[in-house]
Amino acid sequence: MRRSLWVIILLLVLVGFAGIQQYSSWSLSKPQEKSAGNPEGSVDAGSSGGQGRSAGQARGAGSRDAIPVLVAIAAQKSVPVQVRAVGNVEAYSTVSIKSQVTGVLMKAHFKEGQNVKQGQLLFTIDPRPLEATLKQAEATLARDSAQLQNAREQARRYADLVKKQYVSQEQYDKIRADADAAEAVVQADHAGVENAKVQLSYCYIYSPLDGQVGSLLVNEGNLVRVNDGTPLVVINQLTPVNVTFSVPEQNLVDIKRHMASGQLKVKAAFPSDEGQPEEGSLTFVDNAVDRSTGTIKLKAEFSNKERRLWPGQYINVALTLSTQADAVVIPSEAVQVGPEGQQVFVVKADKRVEVRPVTVARTNEGEAIIAKGLQPGEQVVREGQFLLGPGARVDIKKDVKDATDTTERKGEPARRGKGKGSEGGDS
Repeated sequence: MRRSLWVIILLLVLVGFAGIQQYSSWSLSKPQEKSAGNPEGSVDAGSSGGQGRSAGQARGAGSRDAIPVLVAIAAQKSVPVQVRAVGNVEAYSTVSIKSQVTGVLMKAHFKEGQNVKQGQLLFTIDPRPLEATLKQAEATLARDSAQLQNAREQARRYADLVKKQYVSQEQYDKIRADADAAEAVVQADHAGVENAKVQLSYCYIYSPLDGQVGSLLVNEGNLVRVNDGTPLVVINQLTPVNVTFSVPEQNLVDIKRHMASGQLKVKAAFPSDEGQPEEGSLTFVDNAVDRSTGTIKLKAEFSNKERRLWPGQYINVALTLSTQADAVVIPSEAVQVGPEGQQVFVVKADKRVEVRPVTVARTNEGEAIIAKGLQPGEQVVREGQFLLGPGARVDIKKDVKDATDTTERKGEPARRGKGKGSEGGDS
């Protein structure tokens, strides 16, 4: 009996405690329910933000229908048919200056890297030994010339005596032979003198062409020898200059055919140079194809008046074969690769795009020459293709900056850093 009473008391306590907890929970939730049930208050508290978000969402939904893009108009113009390659600049002429006599290098009459003219004095080698040799040869010539004069006089006298039969014919013949021998000796002495003069002239080395000297490889005071392996200096002729390059052998037929109708023009340009490319002409086609590479070597000559081309440089070369008239041209970036090959997005009159397959004949300086699939005057998308699909509506922008800003607003609104929903919607 007592145990049952305690059980009933315990149950009453638990029921009372649960009632208190329920009342407390109802009391705490009552203001929130009132606020939730009062829609007018919520509108008053956040009307500006709510309306801004609704307007922004409505405009965002509308803007997704028109995708911002940049377009280009297919143009019809004359474009050159070119063969492009990487070429190497070579000096028109290269001369290694070496000594033709043995002696001490006394003086270098130029500075390293200096421009020199043809006939300008470059080096002086000690001339004293060769000057002495020349004087010796001249003295020998003078002695033998005197002996020749005596032999001629003696032969003249014996010619008169043999006519009067005062001397025998045999004696006269011997005297005349001695005179002829003396004359031959004098001629040999003349050659010796000329050779000595030539050897002496080798002590003064002159520039054989107009060009620019390189580093001085032998300094003053050194002994130089005939045909020494190391040259004294190297001179490169820079105006004009040659550019050598190789093209695939399959282009040889076209090159030979167009060369028959006239001289082919060649342009050379540097990727980092903003100036106009140098213009030259094709002057040489090698007489054999390189079997190891399957290419043919060509050479072009450039006037190089401003000396922009320098021996040893690698440059981009464009050999112009002919000119294609009335070609349909669009920017290269407008051509995309799809499941069926190359294609472009053509913008129709209703600002919707059409996916159209095209055939690109070739590319030239950032432009694609369309052989099939596009007409002059049609608009094609050149930026923003990754968001497009067949029939998509586009919003044509005027410049790259506008299209970039629009893409950022569409794809990444949170990164713009806007504080209010209305500002985000208006932007």
